[in-house]
Formats: sequence, C-alpha cells, structure tokens
Amino acid sequence: MTETSALYLGDVVHRRHRPAMHRLRYRVFSLLLDLDDLAGLDRRLRLFGHNRAAAIGFRDSDHGTGEAGALRDWVEGHLESAGLETGDIRIRILCYPRIFGYVFNPITVYFCETPDGRLLAILYEVCNTFHERHTYVIPVADGTQLTVRHACKKELYVSPFVPMDCTYHFRIGRPGDAVMIAINESDETGPLLYASFVGVRRPLTDATLLKALVALPLMTLKIMAGIHWEALKLWLKGVPVHRHKPSLQRRASSLVPVNE
Repeated sequence: MTETSALYLGDVVHRRHRPAMHRLRYRVFSLLLDLDDLAGLDRRLRLFGHNRAAAIGFRDSDHGTGEAGALRDWVEGHLESAGLETGDIRIRILCYPRIFGYVFNPITVYFCETPDGRLLAILYEVCNTFHERHTYVIPVADGTQLTVRHACKKELYVSPFVPMDCTYHFRIGRPGDAVMIAINESDETGPLLYASFVGVRRPLTDATLLKALVALPLMTLKIMAGIHWEALKLWLKGVPVHRHKPSLQRRASSLVPVNE
C-alpha cells in the first residue's frame, strides 16, 4: 500500500438537460498516481506496470507531450508559466489505467500540491476520440480548501452533440477517503450537460487491483463502446450534430486566470 497513490472505485454519471433528456451511469475505477511513486509501484505490484506491458498500467505516452519521462517537466513548465513555484511539489494524476494495453481517458486531472498539502493548481487534460488533447491549467486561489471550483471556456471539440461555444464549470472534491470530479457544461442558453465521477478510496495493492480487474475486466474498452452507444441513442433522439473541425494543434494547452 502507498499513501499518496490509491485506487478509487465509483460511478460515472452523465445527465443531459436539452434538447432531449438523456442519462447514463457506468461503474468504473480510476487510479490516483503520484508521479514520484511510479517506479516504486512498478517494482512492488505484480499487476501494475509503468511504461511496460502489464494487466493494469500507466504510460507517459498517453499524457502530456507523449514522451517517456517528460511528464513532470511538462507539468512544471505549465506551473512556471502561471508564475507558480515548483520546488518539491507533489504531482498526482487521477485517470483511467491501461487495461490489457488499452485506455481512453476523456479527462485526466493533475493535482499539484506543496509538501504541506496545499493545492497550487489543477490541470484538466481533456481528450477526444480524434486523438486530440487540450489541457486547461488553472491555479487554485485557496489551496487549503477541500472542494475547488473552476471555470473556463471550452477549447477542444469533444462530442458531436455539444457545440464548441460552451463553458466548463468544474467542482472538484480533492482526493481523500473519496474523490469527486463534477463538470457542468453550459452554453449561452444555460446548463446543458452534467458529468461526474465519484469514487471511494481503496489502497493500491495487488489485491485491490485484482478485485477491480475481476469486476471490470474490459472497463476501458467498454468506455469507448459506451461513448458510441450513447451517441447512437442521442442521434435517435434527434439531438443536433456538430461536425468536428480538426484542432490546429493535436496537443495544446491554455492558462486560465484564477478568477475566470
């Protein structure tokens, strides 16, 4: 077991408000991984692998610049651009792991903390099915709060059933006995879509990984299949389709002021 890394088992929930009501709920698990603990986890856990083949794994190539070993420098570079100190910071990543080599992460959340546990910033790395990524870098005004609220303009095409001219409103329950990632997406008319993940903490051990693997052996494949299945249902309900316009950069980021 490690104190800074953990497994969170819970549910993903989506609720669309208009133009047609639509709801979904899926059982999933996420890993909270301390960047400085990855090598130790790779050595200690039989089921977990870092940058190698494993039943459950994490690869640097799925995040940031995509370069192995460059993830910390990538995060710290964003923090320095925001005028934040990076000395001795702890970076923990909440994401889906690779399961039998496959993963798709609609959103990865980076918690950047001082040694005494104060939250400096959160990075929200959003991915779409066109292999494009956009990271929203948002400093935290009061790093002692257990719940953080952020907002930013949408910069990346995600769903064909949601327009680009939208705003994300994040509500984050920092990792502890539980974790919460809640997103309210709105357009000029008002609230459009609510999405959340709420999970309960489990120690990150071979035993808990095995239980999660037995319960959800094809979770990451089901996430991608679920995206297309729910898209079909939305199309059948007559929800308008917004065509994808390729991003100018496949991997981009934006620094969002705290007061936005």
